[in-house]
Amino acid sequence: MTPPPVTLQISLAPSDLRHASVLLPHQVRAWAGQVAEVLLTIDFHRSAGRFAAGWEEGKAGITALAASIPGARVVPVDYAPAARARVGAAFFGGAPVPTKDFRGGPFYSYFFGLAAAAHDHVLHADSDMFFGGDSRTWIGEALTHLAAHPEVLFAAPLSGPPRPDGRLLHLPGLPEPGTPHAFRFADMSTRVFLCRRSRLQAAVGPLRPRRPPGLRRALLALLDGNPAQDLPEHLLSDAMRARGLVRREFLGAPPGRFTLHPPYRTADFYARLPELVRRVETGDLPPDQLGDHDLNSSLVDWSEAEAALRRNRWWRRLLRRASR
Repeated sequence: MTPPPVTLQISLAPSDLRHASVLLPHQVRAWAGQVAEVLLTIDFHRSAGRFAAGWEEGKAGITALAASIPGARVVPVDYAPAARARVGAAFFGGAPVPTKDFRGGPFYSYFFGLAAAAHDHVLHADSDMFFGGDSRTWIGEALTHLAAHPEVLFAAPLSGPPRPDGRLLHLPGLPEPGTPHAFRFADMSTRVFLCRRSRLQAAVGPLRPRRPPGLRRALLALLDGNPAQDLPEHLLSDAMRARGLVRREFLGAPPGRFTLHPPYRTADFYARLPELVRRVETGDLPPDQLGDHDLNSSLVDWSEAEAALRRNRWWRRLLRRASR
């Protein structure tokens, strides 16, 4: 069957190479046959802080990895003035689009990826997302629901493998009556989403960049030398709430589709990564992981990352910088 006119757009950067070398083929396998285009955008604009880890080492490798995906269209994120003006005109009413957020995370590249897609419907995924469930009908189900429910601006697979009782452990979604494993949210996540680009532009109007709330976030930007800009998902979520729009997450018809996200990067995570992909793809997951949207300690030892977080609290970093 001919796949629907949907672009699968996956965002990559040099710092993603180590996990993307395993996860990118998995992501493309997950959606094979359900999309008409696979678009891989590579962001070579380096930020500061944790998002720049392994940048130089990953430059050549991430290009080679993207080129190895059969049939994919590979596009470097274009920061030239003309490209930035087009993206700004499409989503920000002509205002300049920030390059990064206050953490050094992606900002402009999200909107560049939407603009670069060949099709109006775009399924975006960050490079670290896992997809389970093996549904071959999820996108068709999502497109039908989006067309019938104009209040739904974004759709996404269920966050975390489904629990027998149907609950989400940590996310505040409202269950849809009569539809198991389907929830509505008043916000969106840039980790993974399906939207109709023209509907997004018409529904939320021109977005407006803004500073992140709170002194701590502004200090983090200053400390690392990143733009003092709020996260794009916060801008989109606020625009949704102001207009009564929602995000819908659902598992769908059996076997359904769900996502998992790694909250950290540790030696144990990288060592287990091929096994994790196998377990997610086959549904071989422990009971404690069901209903949790992040890979938890039932699958990965996160103690290394948790200890590093305690050592690198923002105020400790600020004191170390001041004492130099």
